[in-house]
Amino acid sequence: MDQLLLFLADGLTKAPASGIVAYTLLATHVTIVAVTVYLHRHQAHRALSLHPLVSHFFRFWLWLTTGMVTREWVAIHRHHHAHCEREGDPHSPRQVGLRTVLLRGAELYRSASNDQEAIARYAAGCPDDWIERRLYSRFTWQGVGLLLIIDVLLFGVIGLSVWGIQMLWIPVLAAGVINGAGHAIGYRNFDCPEAATNILPFGLLIGGEELHNNHHTFACSAKMSVKWYEFDIGWMYIRMLEWLRLAKARPLPAAPGIRYRHATVDAMTLRAVLANRARVMAALNARLKPVWRRELRGIPLGAGIDRRTVLRLLMRDPGYLDGEEQGRLGGVLAASDYLRRVQALREQLAQLWQRSLASEEQLQEALSAWCARAAADSCAQLRGFAAELRGYA
Repeated sequence: MDQLLLFLADGLTKAPASGIVAYTLLATHVTIVAVTVYLHRHQAHRALSLHPLVSHFFRFWLWLTTGMVTREWVAIHRHHHAHCEREGDPHSPRQVGLRTVLLRGAELYRSASNDQEAIARYAAGCPDDWIERRLYSRFTWQGVGLLLIIDVLLFGVIGLSVWGIQMLWIPVLAAGVINGAGHAIGYRNFDCPEAATNILPFGLLIGGEELHNNHHTFACSAKMSVKWYEFDIGWMYIRMLEWLRLAKARPLPAAPGIRYRHATVDAMTLRAVLANRARVMAALNARLKPVWRRELRGIPLGAGIDRRTVLRLLMRDPGYLDGEEQGRLGGVLAASDYLRRVQALREQLAQLWQRSLASEEQLQEALSAWCARAAADSCAQLRGFAAELRGYA
Protein backbone atom coordinates (compact mmCIF):
# COMPACT_ATOMS: atom_id res chain seq x y z
CA MET A 1 0.00 0.00 0.00
CA ASP A 2 2.80 2.38 0.91
CA GLN A 3 4.51 1.70 -2.39
CA LEU A 4 1.27 2.39 -4.26
CA LEU A 5 0.78 5.67 -2.43
CA LEU A 6 4.39 6.60 -3.12
CA PHE A 7 3.92 5.82 -6.81
CA LEU A 8 0.72 7.86 -6.97
CA ALA A 9 2.51 10.77 -5.34
CA ASP A 10 5.74 10.73 -7.36
CA GLY A 11 5.30 8.50 -10.42
CA LEU A 12 8.16 6.60 -11.96
CA THR A 13 10.37 9.66 -12.38
CA LYS A 14 10.02 11.17 -8.88
CA ALA A 15 10.52 14.47 -10.68
CA PRO A 16 10.54 17.70 -8.66
CA ALA A 17 7.96 20.38 -9.37
CA SER A 18 10.43 22.29 -11.54
CA GLY A 19 11.01 19.20 -13.65
CA ILE A 20 7.28 18.65 -14.15
CA VAL A 21 6.81 22.28 -15.18
CA ALA A 22 9.74 22.04 -17.60
CA TYR A 23 8.32 18.84 -19.14
CA THR A 24 4.87 20.43 -19.53
CA LEU A 25 6.26 23.55 -21.20
CA LEU A 26 8.51 21.51 -23.49
CA ALA A 27 5.76 19.08 -24.48
CA THR A 28 3.22 21.81 -25.21
CA HIS A 29 5.82 23.76 -27.18
CA VAL A 30 6.57 20.72 -29.35
CA THR A 31 2.83 20.46 -29.99
CA ILE A 32 2.70 24.09 -31.09
CA VAL A 33 5.70 23.53 -33.39
CA ALA A 34 3.98 20.48 -34.87
CA VAL A 35 0.85 22.52 -35.58
CA THR A 36 2.57 25.53 -37.13
CA VAL A 37 5.36 23.76 -39.05
CA TYR A 38 3.65 20.51 -40.04
CA LEU A 39 -0.10 21.13 -40.13
CA HIS A 40 -0.15 24.79 -41.12
CA ARG A 41 2.88 25.66 -43.21
CA HIS A 42 3.71 22.21 -44.64
CA GLN A 43 0.33 20.52 -45.10
CA ALA A 44 -2.20 23.35 -45.46
CA HIS A 45 -0.14 25.81 -47.54
CA ARG A 46 2.68 23.69 -48.96
CA ALA A 47 5.10 26.44 -47.98
CA LEU A 48 7.83 23.87 -47.31
CA SER A 49 8.59 20.21 -47.75
CA LEU A 50 9.61 17.99 -44.83
CA HIS A 51 11.69 14.82 -44.67
CA PRO A 52 9.34 11.82 -44.23
CA LEU A 53 10.81 11.04 -40.79
CA VAL A 54 10.17 14.58 -39.54
CA SER A 55 6.72 14.65 -41.11
CA HIS A 56 5.75 11.36 -39.49
CA PHE A 57 7.11 12.36 -36.09
CA PHE A 58 4.88 15.45 -36.13
CA ARG A 59 1.91 13.35 -37.27
CA PHE A 60 2.44 10.85 -34.44
CA TRP A 61 2.99 13.61 -31.87
CA LEU A 62 -0.25 15.36 -32.84
CA TRP A 63 -2.17 12.07 -32.64
CA LEU A 64 -0.72 11.53 -29.17
CA THR A 65 -1.19 15.06 -27.81
CA THR A 66 -4.27 16.42 -29.60
CA GLY A 67 -6.16 13.63 -31.37
CA MET A 68 -6.49 15.92 -34.40
CA VAL A 69 -6.75 14.33 -37.84
CA THR A 70 -4.42 15.92 -40.40
CA ARG A 71 -6.88 15.98 -43.29
CA GLU A 72 -9.61 17.51 -41.11
CA TRP A 73 -7.40 20.28 -39.73
CA VAL A 74 -5.98 21.09 -43.16
CA ALA A 75 -9.39 21.12 -44.84
CA ILE A 76 -10.90 23.38 -42.17
CA HIS A 77 -7.99 25.81 -42.45
CA ARG A 78 -8.13 25.93 -46.24
CA HIS A 79 -11.89 26.42 -45.99
CA HIS A 80 -11.21 29.37 -43.66
CA HIS A 81 -8.89 31.01 -46.20
CA ALA A 82 -11.35 30.40 -49.05
CA HIS A 83 -14.25 32.07 -47.18
CA CYS A 84 -12.42 34.29 -44.70
CA GLU A 85 -14.70 36.75 -42.85
CA ARG A 86 -17.64 35.70 -45.05
CA GLU A 87 -20.47 33.23 -44.75
CA GLY A 88 -18.96 29.76 -44.73
CA ASP A 89 -15.87 30.70 -42.70
CA PRO A 90 -15.67 27.97 -40.02
CA HIS A 91 -14.44 30.32 -37.29
CA SER A 92 -14.78 34.01 -38.15
CA PRO A 93 -15.24 36.47 -35.26
CA ARG A 94 -17.12 38.72 -37.70
CA GLN A 95 -19.65 35.96 -38.36
CA VAL A 96 -20.11 34.37 -34.91
CA GLY A 97 -18.57 36.93 -32.55
CA LEU A 98 -15.16 37.23 -30.90
CA ARG A 99 -16.37 35.80 -27.58
CA THR A 100 -17.66 32.66 -29.29
CA VAL A 101 -14.38 32.02 -31.10
CA LEU A 102 -12.28 32.67 -27.99
CA LEU A 103 -14.32 30.48 -25.66
CA ARG A 104 -15.74 27.86 -28.02
CA GLY A 105 -13.06 27.56 -30.69
CA ALA A 106 -12.76 23.79 -30.20
CA GLU A 107 -16.52 23.39 -30.65
CA LEU A 108 -16.38 25.34 -33.91
CA TYR A 109 -13.57 23.03 -35.07
CA ARG A 110 -15.58 19.90 -34.23
CA SER A 111 -18.62 21.29 -35.99
CA ALA A 112 -16.59 22.08 -39.12
CA SER A 113 -15.03 18.60 -39.06
CA ASN A 114 -18.53 17.10 -39.48
CA ASP A 115 -18.92 18.80 -42.87
CA GLN A 116 -17.67 15.86 -44.90
CA GLU A 117 -18.32 17.61 -48.22
CA ALA A 118 -15.98 20.48 -47.27
CA ILE A 119 -13.42 18.04 -45.83
CA ALA A 120 -13.34 16.10 -49.09
CA ARG A 121 -13.09 19.30 -51.14
CA TYR A 122 -10.25 20.97 -49.23
CA ALA A 123 -8.17 18.01 -47.98
CA ALA A 124 -6.38 17.24 -51.25
CA GLY A 125 -2.81 16.04 -50.83
CA CYS A 126 -3.07 15.07 -47.15
CA PRO A 127 -1.61 11.75 -45.89
CA ASP A 128 -3.70 8.74 -46.88
CA ASP A 129 -1.36 5.85 -46.14
CA TRP A 130 -2.00 2.65 -44.16
CA ILE A 131 -1.15 4.06 -40.74
CA GLU A 132 -3.28 7.14 -41.33
CA ARG A 133 -6.33 5.08 -42.30
CA ARG A 134 -5.83 2.30 -39.74
CA LEU A 135 -4.63 4.28 -36.73
CA TYR A 136 -4.41 8.08 -36.74
CA SER A 137 -7.77 8.81 -38.40
CA ARG A 138 -9.59 5.80 -37.01
CA PHE A 139 -8.59 5.85 -33.33
CA THR A 140 -8.41 9.55 -32.51
CA TRP A 141 -9.17 9.45 -28.77
CA GLN A 142 -6.88 6.51 -28.11
CA GLY A 143 -3.81 8.68 -28.71
CA VAL A 144 -4.69 11.21 -26.02
CA GLY A 145 -5.79 8.31 -23.79
CA LEU A 146 -2.32 6.83 -24.16
CA LEU A 147 -0.81 10.21 -23.27
CA LEU A 148 -2.90 10.28 -20.09
CA ILE A 149 -1.48 6.91 -19.04
CA ILE A 150 2.07 8.07 -19.82
CA ASP A 151 1.68 11.29 -17.82
CA VAL A 152 0.30 9.43 -14.79
CA LEU A 153 3.04 6.82 -14.98
CA LEU A 154 5.71 9.51 -15.18
CA PHE A 155 4.45 11.90 -12.51
CA GLY A 156 1.75 10.18 -10.48
CA VAL A 157 -1.51 11.96 -9.69
CA ILE A 158 -0.10 15.35 -10.76
CA GLY A 159 0.17 13.82 -14.23
CA LEU A 160 -3.59 14.36 -14.52
CA SER A 161 -3.02 18.11 -14.33
CA VAL A 162 -0.15 17.89 -16.83
CA TRP A 163 -2.41 16.02 -19.23
CA GLY A 164 -5.20 18.54 -18.73
CA ILE A 165 -2.89 21.41 -19.66
CA GLN A 166 -1.75 19.54 -22.76
CA MET A 167 -5.37 18.98 -23.79
CA LEU A 168 -6.23 22.68 -23.39
CA TRP A 169 -3.12 24.10 -25.05
CA ILE A 170 -4.22 23.92 -28.69
CA PRO A 171 -7.97 24.60 -28.17
CA VAL A 172 -7.18 27.74 -26.16
CA LEU A 173 -4.15 29.14 -28.00
CA ALA A 174 -4.75 27.99 -31.57
CA ALA A 175 -8.50 27.51 -31.90
CA GLY A 176 -9.27 30.39 -29.54
CA VAL A 177 -6.56 33.05 -29.56
CA ILE A 178 -5.33 32.81 -33.15
CA ASN A 179 -8.72 32.31 -34.78
CA GLY A 180 -10.30 34.90 -32.46
CA ALA A 181 -7.88 37.61 -31.36
CA GLY A 182 -5.86 37.10 -34.57
CA HIS A 183 -8.83 38.50 -36.49
CA ALA A 184 -9.84 41.23 -34.09
CA ILE A 185 -7.02 42.62 -31.93
CA GLY A 186 -3.51 43.81 -32.78
CA TYR A 187 -1.68 45.72 -35.49
CA ARG A 188 -1.61 45.32 -39.26
CA ASN A 189 1.43 45.66 -41.50
CA PHE A 190 -0.66 45.07 -44.62
CA ASP A 191 -4.23 45.85 -45.59
CA CYS A 192 -5.14 42.38 -46.80
CA PRO A 193 -8.84 41.77 -47.59
CA GLU A 194 -9.24 39.74 -44.38
CA ALA A 195 -9.43 41.24 -40.90
CA ALA A 196 -6.29 39.35 -39.79
CA THR A 197 -4.01 41.11 -37.30
CA ASN A 198 -0.59 40.58 -35.80
CA ILE A 199 -1.26 40.01 -32.12
CA LEU A 200 2.36 40.57 -31.09
CA PRO A 201 5.58 41.16 -33.02
CA PHE A 202 7.24 38.31 -31.10
CA GLY A 203 5.96 34.93 -32.28
CA LEU A 204 7.21 32.80 -29.38
CA LEU A 205 4.29 31.30 -27.46
CA ILE A 206 2.24 30.15 -30.46
CA GLY A 207 5.11 29.32 -32.79
CA GLY A 208 4.97 32.49 -34.91
CA GLU A 209 1.23 32.27 -35.53
CA GLU A 210 0.94 35.54 -33.60
CA LEU A 211 1.95 37.25 -36.88
CA HIS A 212 -1.41 36.47 -38.44
CA ASN A 213 -1.78 39.56 -40.64
CA ASN A 214 1.56 38.78 -42.28
CA HIS A 215 0.37 35.20 -42.87
CA HIS A 216 -2.90 36.19 -44.53
CA THR A 217 -1.01 38.61 -46.77
CA PHE A 218 1.60 36.02 -47.82
CA ALA A 219 -0.26 32.77 -47.11
CA CYS A 220 2.18 30.52 -48.98
CA SER A 221 5.28 31.90 -47.27
CA ALA A 222 7.00 29.63 -44.75
CA LYS A 223 8.19 32.72 -42.87
CA MET A 224 5.63 34.81 -40.99
CA SER A 225 7.83 37.68 -39.83
CA VAL A 226 8.22 40.65 -42.20
CA LYS A 227 9.50 43.64 -40.23
CA TRP A 228 13.01 43.70 -38.74
CA TYR A 229 11.63 43.76 -35.20
CA GLU A 230 9.34 40.74 -35.68
CA PHE A 231 10.44 37.26 -34.64
CA ASP A 232 8.92 34.00 -35.86
CA ILE A 233 10.21 31.05 -33.83
CA GLY A 234 8.53 28.62 -36.22
CA TRP A 235 10.73 29.97 -39.02
CA MET A 236 13.78 29.51 -36.78
CA TYR A 237 12.94 25.80 -36.45
CA ILE A 238 12.41 25.51 -40.21
CA ARG A 239 15.84 27.03 -40.82
CA MET A 240 17.34 24.54 -38.36
CA LEU A 241 15.66 21.67 -40.21
CA GLU A 242 16.95 23.07 -43.51
CA TRP A 243 20.46 23.16 -42.09
CA LEU A 244 20.04 19.47 -41.18
CA ARG A 245 18.68 18.83 -44.70
CA LEU A 246 15.36 17.70 -43.25
CA ALA A 247 13.26 20.48 -44.77
CA LYS A 248 13.17 22.80 -47.77
CA ALA A 249 11.15 26.02 -47.73
CA ARG A 250 9.65 27.68 -50.78
CA PRO A 251 11.49 30.80 -51.93
CA LEU A 252 10.27 33.70 -49.80
CA PRO A 253 8.27 36.53 -51.42
CA ALA A 254 10.94 39.14 -51.93
CA ALA A 255 10.34 42.80 -51.19
CA PRO A 256 10.99 44.99 -54.25
CA GLY A 257 14.29 46.72 -54.54
CA ILE A 258 14.40 50.46 -55.28
CA ARG A 259 16.60 52.05 -57.93
CA TYR A 260 17.01 55.52 -56.50
CA ARG A 261 17.08 58.43 -58.96
CA HIS A 262 15.49 56.20 -61.61
CA ALA A 263 13.19 58.66 -63.40
CA THR A 264 11.02 56.51 -65.70
CA VAL A 265 8.55 53.64 -65.32
CA ASP A 266 9.87 50.66 -67.27
CA ALA A 267 8.89 47.00 -67.58
CA MET A 268 10.94 46.13 -64.49
CA THR A 269 9.06 48.76 -62.47
CA LEU A 270 5.70 47.43 -63.64
CA ARG A 271 6.49 43.80 -62.77
CA ALA A 272 7.71 44.77 -59.31
CA VAL A 273 4.61 46.87 -58.61
CA LEU A 274 2.14 44.28 -59.89
CA ALA A 275 3.76 41.54 -57.79
CA ASN A 276 3.70 43.61 -54.60
CA ARG A 277 0.25 45.12 -54.18
CA ALA A 278 0.28 44.71 -50.38
CA ARG A 279 3.73 46.28 -50.00
CA VAL A 280 3.02 49.13 -52.43
CA MET A 281 -0.20 50.15 -50.69
CA ALA A 282 1.42 49.78 -47.26
CA ALA A 283 4.29 52.04 -48.35
CA LEU A 284 1.83 54.63 -49.68
CA ASN A 285 -0.14 54.52 -46.43
CA ALA A 286 3.04 55.06 -44.41
CA ARG A 287 3.78 58.17 -46.46
CA LEU A 288 0.26 59.57 -46.17
CA LYS A 289 -0.49 58.77 -42.53
CA PRO A 290 0.88 62.07 -41.14
CA VAL A 291 -1.00 63.96 -43.88
CA TRP A 292 -4.29 62.28 -42.96
CA ARG A 293 -3.79 62.99 -39.27
CA ARG A 294 -3.02 66.64 -39.89
CA GLU A 295 -6.01 67.18 -42.15
CA LEU A 296 -8.45 65.32 -39.89
CA ARG A 297 -7.75 67.73 -37.03
CA GLY A 298 -9.49 70.52 -38.96
CA ILE A 299 -12.52 68.56 -40.20
CA PRO A 300 -15.74 68.39 -38.16
CA LEU A 301 -16.84 64.78 -38.00
CA GLY A 302 -20.44 63.64 -37.76
CA ALA A 303 -22.00 61.97 -34.76
CA GLY A 304 -20.99 58.38 -34.15
CA ILE A 305 -17.67 58.58 -36.00
CA ASP A 306 -14.25 59.42 -34.57
CA ARG A 307 -10.89 60.27 -36.12
CA ARG A 308 -9.46 56.84 -35.36
CA THR A 309 -12.24 55.19 -37.35
CA VAL A 310 -11.78 57.61 -40.26
CA LEU A 311 -8.02 57.01 -40.24
CA ARG A 312 -8.64 53.26 -40.43
CA LEU A 313 -10.94 53.75 -43.41
CA LEU A 314 -8.41 56.01 -45.15
CA MET A 315 -5.73 53.35 -44.68
CA ARG A 316 -7.86 50.63 -46.23
CA ASP A 317 -7.01 49.68 -49.79
CA PRO A 318 -9.85 51.40 -51.74
CA GLY A 319 -10.61 48.09 -53.46
CA TYR A 320 -11.39 46.47 -50.10
CA LEU A 321 -13.95 48.98 -48.81
CA ASP A 322 -17.52 47.72 -48.65
CA GLY A 323 -20.55 49.89 -49.40
CA GLU A 324 -21.10 51.02 -45.81
CA GLU A 325 -17.43 51.95 -45.39
CA GLN A 326 -17.43 53.88 -48.68
CA GLY A 327 -20.46 55.84 -47.51
CA ARG A 328 -18.91 56.77 -44.15
CA LEU A 329 -15.64 57.76 -45.78
CA GLY A 330 -17.41 59.73 -48.50
CA GLY A 331 -19.09 61.92 -45.91
CA VAL A 332 -15.70 62.87 -44.45
CA LEU A 333 -14.05 63.45 -47.83
CA ALA A 334 -16.85 65.82 -48.82
CA ALA A 335 -15.54 68.24 -46.18
CA SER A 336 -11.96 68.34 -47.53
CA ASP A 337 -10.86 68.96 -51.12
CA TYR A 338 -7.31 68.02 -50.13
CA LEU A 339 -8.22 64.63 -48.70
CA ARG A 340 -10.60 63.97 -51.59
CA ARG A 341 -7.84 64.58 -54.13
CA VAL A 342 -5.37 62.36 -52.28
CA GLN A 343 -7.95 59.60 -51.95
CA ALA A 344 -8.76 59.84 -55.66
CA LEU A 345 -5.09 59.24 -56.48
CA ARG A 346 -5.00 56.22 -54.15
CA GLU A 347 -8.08 54.81 -55.88
CA GLN A 348 -6.49 55.30 -59.28
CA LEU A 349 -3.38 53.43 -58.19
CA ALA A 350 -5.47 50.58 -56.72
CA GLN A 351 -7.25 50.21 -60.07
CA LEU A 352 -3.96 49.16 -61.64
CA TRP A 353 -4.35 45.66 -60.14
CA GLN A 354 -7.94 45.36 -61.41
CA ARG A 355 -7.12 45.82 -65.10
CA SER A 356 -6.69 42.13 -65.84
CA LEU A 357 -7.46 42.50 -69.57
CA ALA A 358 -4.96 45.30 -70.20
CA SER A 359 -1.71 44.57 -72.02
CA GLU A 360 1.68 45.11 -70.40
CA GLU A 361 2.19 48.24 -72.47
CA GLN A 362 -1.16 49.66 -71.35
CA LEU A 363 -0.42 48.91 -67.70
CA GLN A 364 3.03 50.47 -67.97
CA GLU A 365 1.50 53.57 -69.53
CA ALA A 366 -1.15 53.74 -66.77
CA LEU A 367 1.47 53.44 -64.02
CA SER A 368 3.65 56.08 -65.67
CA ALA A 369 0.68 58.44 -65.94
CA TRP A 370 -0.19 57.89 -62.28
CA CYS A 371 3.37 58.68 -61.20
CA ALA A 372 3.26 61.87 -63.29
CA ARG A 373 0.00 63.00 -61.64
CA ALA A 374 1.31 62.21 -58.15
CA ALA A 375 4.61 63.99 -58.88
CA ALA A 376 2.67 67.12 -59.91
CA ASP A 377 0.46 67.13 -56.80
CA SER A 378 0.87 69.69 -54.03
CA CYS A 379 1.23 66.90 -51.46
CA ALA A 380 4.96 66.46 -50.80
CA GLN A 381 4.43 62.91 -49.53
CA LEU A 382 2.77 61.89 -52.78
CA ARG A 383 5.59 63.43 -54.79
CA GLY A 384 8.18 61.52 -52.77
CA PHE A 385 6.28 58.26 -53.13
CA ALA A 386 5.96 58.69 -56.91
CA ALA A 387 9.72 59.19 -57.21
CA GLU A 388 10.30 56.03 -55.15
CA LEU A 389 7.72 53.99 -57.08
CA ARG A 390 9.41 54.73 -60.42
CA GLY A 391 12.51 53.00 -59.08
CA TYR A 392 10.82 49.74 -58.02
CA ALA A 393 12.54 46.65 -59.38
